[in-house]
Amino acid sequence: MWQTQEKESSVAIMPGAEPYSHDGNEVGVLLCHGYTSTPQSLRPWAEHLAEQGYTVRLPLLAGHGRTWQELNRTTWQQWYADLDREYADLTKRCEVVFAGGLSMGALLATKIALEHPQLEGLVLINPMFKHNHPMLPLLPLLHYVIPSFPGLAGDIKKDGTTELAYDRNPLHSMYSQTQLMKIVAESLPKLTQPVLLYRSRVDKVIPPVSAEFFHSQATNCEVTEIWLENSYHVATLDNDAPQIFEGSVEFIEKLRN
Repeated sequence: MWQTQEKESSVAIMPGAEPYSHDGNEVGVLLCHGYTSTPQSLRPWAEHLAEQGYTVRLPLLAGHGRTWQELNRTTWQQWYADLDREYADLTKRCEVVFAGGLSMGALLATKIALEHPQLEGLVLINPMFKHNHPMLPLLPLLHYVIPSFPGLAGDIKKDGTTELAYDRNPLHSMYSQTQLMKIVAESLPKLTQPVLLYRSRVDKVIPPVSAEFFHSQATNCEVTEIWLENSYHVATLDNDAPQIFEGSVEFIEKLRN
């Protein structure tokens, strides 16, 4: 399995960006935050699942929650290793395990499902499977000469709500993310777990082509798609968050019984 960094970063974690863990019953739920973001974006969801009695893990991915320069020194293999380690812990404690994520976190959760067919089900929120940004074809060269672009954090409709995330998009790690995206995209026909897919009607980060591509490729699994009419990209902190929280519990309960 992929190895994490040899030593922990010396840069302190931003207050509020800490990982979340709760030991509950025999049902485990693994959650994953998005690129440049932190567990803060999913913490209300994680806490709701914990209140239902589930065992929950929400790790802080390598390079996140510190500085964007730290993120630029990491790769998708390190992010995946962080998530896979928590999955392994859940399998030791729980009879069944589910996974969920937002944006790149949904991409990583899907990678977990592909690598571990025994995973029970997936909850994906505004997932990142494909992007049509005109700069992406230049990224293989651009990431060598430009360290970062302005970030896209905080795409939330709800007033007074903020996302704890970097305000810069580091291009070296962004390039690594596109490599992960390609690997997962090629494997989507092998995905067999049931999927609950939430999509915001207005999303300024992930274009519609991402979910459309997922539907076209993930043809060997049952996908239930639900539109979020009153939220932007970071839907877990937005107006439709209660719908996501309650819907994910219904999804879990339906599959575990």
